[in-house]
Amino acid sequence: MKPWDTPVDTLAKAAKAAWPRLARTTGALRDRLLERMARALLNHADDIQTANSQDLRAGEAAGLTASLLDRLALTPPRLDEAAAALRQMARLADPLGQVVGGWKRADGLEIRQVTVPLGVIGIIYEARPNVTVDAAGLCLKSGNAVVLRGGKEALLTNRALATVLRQVLVDEGLPPELLQLVGTPERSELDQMLRLRGDLDLIIPRGGKGLIEHVVTHSQVPVIETGAGVCHLYVEASIEVQVAIAIASNAKTQRPSVCNALETLLISRDAVATHLVPILAALQAAGVALRGCPETVQCFAAAIPAQESDWEAEYMDLILAVKVVADVDEAIGHIRRYGTRHSEAILTRDLKAARRFQQEVDAACVYVNASTRFTDGGQFGFGAEIGISTQKLHARGPMGLKALTSTKYLIDGDGHVRN
Repeated sequence: MKPWDTPVDTLAKAAKAAWPRLARTTGALRDRLLERMARALLNHADDIQTANSQDLRAGEAAGLTASLLDRLALTPPRLDEAAAALRQMARLADPLGQVVGGWKRADGLEIRQVTVPLGVIGIIYEARPNVTVDAAGLCLKSGNAVVLRGGKEALLTNRALATVLRQVLVDEGLPPELLQLVGTPERSELDQMLRLRGDLDLIIPRGGKGLIEHVVTHSQVPVIETGAGVCHLYVEASIEVQVAIAIASNAKTQRPSVCNALETLLISRDAVATHLVPILAALQAAGVALRGCPETVQCFAAAIPAQESDWEAEYMDLILAVKVVADVDEAIGHIRRYGTRHSEAILTRDLKAARRFQQEVDAACVYVNASTRFTDGGQFGFGAEIGISTQKLHARGPMGLKALTSTKYLIDGDGHVRN
């Protein structure tokens, strides 16, 4: 039940062997499984919180930043949210067996395209232990076995969570091997995982730029890239100042350590006189350190001069880069150069500018007059997400149940042969 010392290739082969049992289950059974998992997490909250406290103490001793410690913390409200996400997933429609299309040929041969699981999915992630719950729920609901490889920072928390979730599988008469946790943090295990083509059908990395680039570069298994979030907010003069302050503050400070938090604020030059100082003053009062272009620094003395690296930075902290741009053309150009195709936003009452921004900005999620913090599977009604895809093939944006399915063709004949 606790295969923490089992090599990752053995874990993956066991998951692959167990997967057909899950593929035969009904949607009702998988929904019941998720409901029981939600209850089990709350019933074992004390054990989980104890493990998380140990991870947090170890992280503090190792000198983790405040933002990383925030990502690592699985507070009681966050554990409640994880359980609620499982319950929400259970209430969603079964993603399997859906008929995408179907037709009958003139000779009577019937063809249907239906949704099916991908198979065995490997998830590689850092710090955030709630991913263990979200990934397990989404994969199992969509009929996929899962091999989880979390970061060393959350090792004890992930073990505690996996122990609870695997026991529910056993209680439901399913193989615990459907949910595997790589229990050792060695880099060699990660690299071995990337070579398991044939045992893993897909790998999804979640984490910093370095981790994602390593996985994409070295994996022999198909990968869905979940990129870093250098998210921009462009402010025009037509938007009300108080609206701009509220959205910019939410996007930056509501939870700065996540990938959909604001990292660069762009302000139209014709909005400088009315908007720049009030917005930056509100952000500074909330504890945000500001790094600005020369025009920003001239207008707001508390901002320090930005370096070229600031326009490329995913701070994941209370730090914000600020740049004055001429207009929507320059804003779009800046985003094309420095954006990571994650989440971008414009604040404007000019409908033409808003639609142009949405059409020309190449990102998974493009907002008008709203915070980038909504780029989230739960906020999109998916229950949770397996990651936010910044690529264009198969899936893009927050990936819920549908993104974890493929299709196959079912063909019914009656002695048909091809002439």
